[in-house]
Amino acid sequence: MPELQSAIQPPLPGDLLQWKPLFRWAGVASVLFVVLLIAALVLDFLAPPPVHGGSETLEFIAANKANYIAEQILWILPNILPVLVFTALFVALAPTQRSLALIALIFGALPWALILAVPVSSRGSLNLIYLSDRFMEAGGEEERRAYATAAEAMIAENNTPAIVGTLSAFGILLMASAMTRGPQALFPRWVAWLGVATGALGVASEILRHAVPEFYWGYGVLLWVWFIAAGIALIRLSLGKTGGKSSGQAPRTAGRMPGTPPSA
Repeated sequence: MPELQSAIQPPLPGDLLQWKPLFRWAGVASVLFVVLLIAALVLDFLAPPPVHGGSETLEFIAANKANYIAEQILWILPNILPVLVFTALFVALAPTQRSLALIALIFGALPWALILAVPVSSRGSLNLIYLSDRFMEAGGEEERRAYATAAEAMIAENNTPAIVGTLSAFGILLMASAMTRGPQALFPRWVAWLGVATGALGVASEILRHAVPEFYWGYGVLLWVWFIAAGIALIRLSLGKTGGKSSGQAPRTAGRMPGTPPSA
């Protein structure tokens, strides 16, 4: 029944075959992104760092340095992985939703990359490790107070909603919207609509992060579920498997109308 199977699960469009390695690595990166953040969350539960008080934070870091460093690395370093995911999603959607997918790529990938420029996570900062060392070695109370004050400034930055968080959620919303408009054969519709819900809740939760913290926890769960779902969908694309039934329409490609033969 090859004809029936092809109708249920159409083959990957020829224009995307050359991108199969990208889809595979981006899919793995998407799943790995969630796994690493879960590992960071486990370390956070085992030894939760203080969220207030410069002296308390620096003393905590000195007593739990290895755990703290590992947690901060696990919060910060994986932020490069969504850049690869958004790039792969853009490539997959570009033949039919080039403009919207490109805008989504800019809003979705750039904030994750910018986070790497400042080693600060919502649960601490690698810069605090240096302050902790100086704080513990300080010879007088005045010197310790100066380091504690500097730590308070970094903690306040951690507890302030960042514009990059709102932009990244908006990028997910735009990319998921492009997925809903693209060929259903590429991505399952439920993955697309899950992304729409994730992005919309993410924008609201980032803005109201401290006013309504419950939104932020809900967004975090949806964010991880969507990245896993999108990663699995990309891995399926890399294997030549599509996400659903064919819409009956060939995807449009740049420079050629559907149904016309390619130029020699």
